[in-house]
Amino acid sequence: MVEKGERSIFAYFPSSTKAENAIEALQQAGFPEASLRRVSRFGAMHDASYDNALTGQAETLTGLALFSANTDRQTNQSERILMAADPSVSGMSARGYGVAGDTPFAVIAFAPEARVEEAVQILEKHGAKV
Repeated sequence: MVEKGERSIFAYFPSSTKAENAIEALQQAGFPEASLRRVSRFGAMHDASYDNALTGQAETLTGLALFSANTDRQTNQSERILMAADPSVSGMSARGYGVAGDTPFAVIAFAPEARVEEAVQILEKHGAKV
């Protein structure tokens, strides 16, 4: 919750590693309130145990491309079909479409009014789109 005299900052990252590094840098600079969230236009959650192609655990193509492997195969069949039809899954999306993986990680941070620019600079230094 934003306290009086405080502002919230939303920053978006291409990878969780960059986002986590930014959070660590914010905390070292005295901004203790920052959290990481995954963003999806489908409202599906990332399930690393199924989406890791390097370990052979990719259950579905949409799980890899849209981080949606946790959608139930039986009850959400229509949802899975619609996600699979998204152009970003095929890799043939139109230019500027917003291919999955562009900036799917959001960092939400809180800073006193007087230190907002400092926090934004830290986030941008670590690759954020603010």
